[in-house]
Amino acid sequence: MESHGSGLRRVTVLAFCVAGIWAAYIYQGVLQETLSTKRFGPDGTRFEHLSFLNLAQNVVCLIWSYIMLKIWSNSNAGGAPLRSYWSAGITNTIGPAMGIEALKYISYPAQVLAKSSKMIPVMLMGTLVYGIRYTLPDSKTISKLAHPNAPLGYGLCFLNLAFDGFTNATQDSITARYPKTSAWEIMLGMNLWGTIYNMIYMFGWPRGSGFEAVQFCKMHPEAAWDIFLYCLCGAVGQNFIFLTISRFGSLANTTITTTRKFVSIVVSSLLSGNPLSSKQWGCVVMVFSGLSYQIYLKWKKLQRLQKKRKPT
Repeated sequence: MESHGSGLRRVTVLAFCVAGIWAAYIYQGVLQETLSTKRFGPDGTRFEHLSFLNLAQNVVCLIWSYIMLKIWSNSNAGGAPLRSYWSAGITNTIGPAMGIEALKYISYPAQVLAKSSKMIPVMLMGTLVYGIRYTLPDSKTISKLAHPNAPLGYGLCFLNLAFDGFTNATQDSITARYPKTSAWEIMLGMNLWGTIYNMIYMFGWPRGSGFEAVQFCKMHPEAAWDIFLYCLCGAVGQNFIFLTISRFGSLANTTITTTRKFVSIVVSSLLSGNPLSSKQWGCVVMVFSGLSYQIYLKWKKLQRLQKKRKPT
């Protein structure tokens, strides 16, 4: 009876994480597409400094995680030291910047579809760098890939995925070495290093793009408001992501975020009129079907393990 209650609590926490990730990032995707396509002011100027979104989100998430730790955390004894996040901070800074840059060459739904193969680099980096082994169904599921026709945009997406793979595998390694590390501590460490790297990149020289981005926001307050909402969604979403990673691992997290991307494709197609071709929709169906099958196999495996643990 106790194990049943524990399993129910685990399922409840997972459902809570899924709902939080989906809600935060679907709306953030709408805001991201708005910022990349909307024309601001009477002169119809576009916000060209999309990399500034990463810095703004890092700062907001850093403040958010620090406040949460002060309010809810009793002690950080046994947690991962901040220096352990420096390498993941680099890839977590470069990867999203490339993903945002890809929007200049491909539509948002096409970018989302390309990034649906995120489990490939997670498992590849986990195997090569940290010696993690994955099952055959995991590998088969991620082989359902789209065939892009915009080389530069999709190339940037691929690099984004490669860096994300290293980031997630490193986070798994950190939580394995320091099991007492909380979701907010991971969030604090990642965004601290991300803020440092992005500040150097955007404000490290007199003509850095960060100064132009700040000036644009001063001239167009509505853009600043969209950026703030974008960052707030990111803070809420990261909270759920790092909770998922700390409780269930990064592969569970990538499964949740990948299925969320399919909903984002539909939402973007309906709101912004960015239709996919029939072949791309075919890829959407194949990837979603593979992921659904993978989740089913994991559920069956969990059922078998629970039966083995029951006393005979």
